[in-house]
Amino acid sequence: MLRLFLMRHAKSSWSDPSLHDFDRPLNKRGQKDAPKIGQAMKSRHYCPDRILCSSAQRTKETMAGIIPSLSGDVSLKLLDALYEGNNPDYLSLLKEHARDSQNLMIVGHNTGLQELAVDLAGSGDPALITRMQEKYPTAALAVLDFDSPDWTAISQQAGHLIDFIRPRDIPIDVEELIVENPAPTFFRR
Repeated sequence: MLRLFLMRHAKSSWSDPSLHDFDRPLNKRGQKDAPKIGQAMKSRHYCPDRILCSSAQRTKETMAGIIPSLSGDVSLKLLDALYEGNNPDYLSLLKEHARDSQNLMIVGHNTGLQELAVDLAGSGDPALITRMQEKYPTAALAVLDFDSPDWTAISQQAGHLIDFIRPRDIPIDVEELIVENPAPTFFRR
């Protein structure tokens, strides 16, 4: 069985109009929400073994916020292609870069991420599927399982949505998890 985690980047800052969209960091809310999702993943024993992350600043900072909560070895690949264009083909990129992972995570952007999650979710809790279809807020995480031998075999409606987590649904205080600069230097451009 394969498990896919689809996370939209946390809330980003628009405070510096001179920054290119690609270079926008997280705002204070985003800096709080990313670790909240990380803690929710930890408490639910969600452990990706490979992460594909957009190379945009806000996605790298989101990933940096969740990584301290993850256990086990995780391979990481930053992909410009997850950012480029109006609607990157997330499914093709997933199949191309998943390798031999069993628990793959993508940290990316909307609308492509939401469209992928909705397209793949053929079954699961109808209320969660509806919530995900209506809105995929910043830092939201969809978790889908596939009864498939490898990533190249997955297709639309083949996934079973087992969870859809939004930061506002997590009743924990993560103030102590926030650091002054949430992204380690190796994530900075």
